[in-house]
Amino acid sequence: MFKKITSNLLFRVFVAIILGIVFGLYLPESVNRVFNTFNHFFSEFLGFAIPLIILGLIMPAIGDLGKGAGKLLVITAAIAYGSTLFSGFSTYFVASGIFPSFIDPQAATTVEETSRELLPYFSISIPPVLDVMSALVLAFLIGLGLAPLGESNLKNVASDFQKIIMMLIEKVIIPLLPLYILSIFSAIAFKGQVASVLGVFVKIIGVIFVMHILLMLIQYLIAGAIAKKNSIKALLNMAPAYFTALGTQSSAATIPVTLKQAELNGVSPKVANFVIPLGATIHLAGSTMKIVACAVALMLMQGMDFNFGMFAGFVMMLGIAMVAAPGVPGGAIMAAIGILQSMLGFDAEAQALMIALYIAMDSFGTAANITGDGAIALIVDKIVKKGNF
Repeated sequence: MFKKITSNLLFRVFVAIILGIVFGLYLPESVNRVFNTFNHFFSEFLGFAIPLIILGLIMPAIGDLGKGAGKLLVITAAIAYGSTLFSGFSTYFVASGIFPSFIDPQAATTVEETSRELLPYFSISIPPVLDVMSALVLAFLIGLGLAPLGESNLKNVASDFQKIIMMLIEKVIIPLLPLYILSIFSAIAFKGQVASVLGVFVKIIGVIFVMHILLMLIQYLIAGAIAKKNSIKALLNMAPAYFTALGTQSSAATIPVTLKQAELNGVSPKVANFVIPLGATIHLAGSTMKIVACAVALMLMQGMDFNFGMFAGFVMMLGIAMVAAPGVPGGAIMAAIGILQSMLGFDAEAQALMIALYIAMDSFGTAANITGDGAIALIVDKIVKKGNF
């Protein structure tokens, strides 16, 4: 039991934040400079890895959507993307309306002006092999080209490259994230910024949790109206899947429970067996909500300018990037880091804060994702019963 708890990414991130604060407040500058040196190195490594992650995840993900492509696939993908867009845009309007009431951009500037400087002992530059936007365009171009193909040498290469990138994420980046976050928070604490950052974090998490509940309620009100089902009953029937996802932090691991509960809502086994596994891969409305809300919050905290036009493009691109999110805790934010950098201008520190804030709510986002899959299954099942499938 203890080993299971300590291996949980959320637990390790929580411990890293606490230790980072303690180290920054009470350890000498020489020790904190060691952590800051690691911070700079890992930031450079992430900058190098992000274009490769984009290529390795998005390219085969788009290519694989062509397998057995038919009406059911197109309909399910369109509904999932529409749900993701609704989540992203509604979150932007709510976050940009509520967050300024408790996030003061001037406070960040004031703290920055009065903070102590913490320098690394040395830094190593690791230039990426190509920039983020080039990687995105190349991934889309090759992925779309692979989609109509059957087995091919290039498709096998893309699949092998995907496995390498997955190993990079699972064996290197994810295990080192807690240490990276520790180094970020030790620097924040050393500079005297920790109280303002943590205070805002708690408020953001509370708001996003309420927004997740509202998102699921809206999804089931729409699905219930289309499928002629009792929306509240259908949502409550998905509770076992929701709480399973809270514990596992994995949409894939929750698929058996999600299937059972979807069928309990009257979805035919044929539709459920298709929609639920596909939804676990391509429908991440809950994760999108977290990323958009956290992005707005961090841009407010750092006094960065933003507008609806900027976020419109970001949300539409994010919906596509979520298709490529690997099924590991924190996988969605790793798939999104590239567009956070290229479209919203997030630097290394903002990316690290984004990762910490996202992982703090990872279970709730995953639970919202799979619960939403049940709503999509209801809609697709009604369409199938009316159409010629």
